[in-house]
Amino acid sequence: MNLLKTILAYVLILAFAFSCGESSSSEGDTYYNNEQYEEAIIAYAKYLENKPKNFKALYNKGRAHEELSEFKKAEESFKAALKLDPKNIQVLLSLSNLKQKQKDPGLALMYADNAVEISGAPALAYFMKARSMHLLGNVEEAMREYNVALKMNPKFGQAYYYRGMLNAATDKTTQACADFRKAEANGYEDANDAVEKYCP
Repeated sequence: MNLLKTILAYVLILAFAFSCGESSSSEGDTYYNNEQYEEAIIAYAKYLENKPKNFKALYNKGRAHEELSEFKKAEESFKAALKLDPKNIQVLLSLSNLKQKQKDPGLALMYADNAVEISGAPALAYFMKARSMHLLGNVEEAMREYNVALKMNPKFGQAYYYRGMLNAATDKTTQACADFRKAEANGYEDANDAVEKYCP
């Protein structure tokens, strides 16, 4: 759930950046912001009837479907948005996150990998790539990508936590504890239990 919150926080920042000047789909945005996701989907669908290639409405419709755990429909909307802008980091990360939720780390890795290839990719893109590799059991590659994410954002509590979990799984308890404590210091709540479990 914390991974989803991180993704959504990033997504909301980017969504706001390109929403200015596209107020005609704001009815759907209002519903979405009020957690009325079914109403948001209806509003976006209505808007898309006249503007079927509106990136923002397609993408936000996908987000609303995802909130309702309608992953197939979310994927369809995200992919439609991606066709309009194949190098949009926001959509690629949303697809990567969606595939992780669907327990398909291979495709999650593909989307995250595409995101990190784009100039200006944020630490979150490397983190998503690391999580996918971690789930696939690619220890060295996952560690490398966690390290990149943390170099880019030294206050990325979630990345410290998952790097700590990877260290713990490979019997590197000292490094794991250091990571869990950094995760804790940077506000990642799940790290509290990890500190108690691994760091006497």
